[in-house]
Amino acid sequence: MDEVHYRKPGWFTKRVFNQLVAGLTKLGVSVLGSRVLEVKGRKTGEPRRVPVNLLMFEGAYYLVSARGTGDWVRNVQAAGELDLVVGRRRAHYRSEEMIDADKNPVLRSYLKRWKAEVGVFFDGVDAGSSDSELQAIAAKHPVFRLVPADQ
Repeated sequence: MDEVHYRKPGWFTKRVFNQLVAGLTKLGVSVLGSRVLEVKGRKTGEPRRVPVNLLMFEGAYYLVSARGTGDWVRNVQAAGELDLVVGRRRAHYRSEEMIDADKNPVLRSYLKRWKAEVGVFFDGVDAGSSDSELQAIAAKHPVFRLVPADQ
C-alpha cells in the first residue's frame, strides 16, 4: 500500500490563520476564493468545517489538498458530497476524486493562483514546472472535481 502523505499545519496556521480566514468567510468575505468546506465526519457523522481554496478551472470547480491526505480529504472521500459556504450562501456538491494521471492541468492552475500561500507543500514544483515534475508529486495532493448536487 502506498504511503499516505500529509503535512500537518503548525500552531499559527491552525489557531490563527485558518481561524481568521474561516471567520471572514463566514461573514461573507471570500479571501482569494476561500470557502468554508463543510463535510460530514467519517467517524462521528457530525459536520466538520475547514477553510479551503476553491479553484475555478475551465468552467469547473476543484478542491486541491496542498497538505496531502488529511482529515478533510478523508471525510470528503467517505461522504462523496460536501457544502461550500461563504457568509449565508451555501452550495451543495458531489465530489469526484481525480486520478493522478489527470491532475497536471489542475495542479498547474492551482499553483499559478496560490503558489505564494501553498508552494512550500509542493516540493519545489510550481506552475512553470514540467509535466513530468507535476506528475511526480500528483499522488501527494488529492484533487476533487466538484459537481453541483442537482446535476
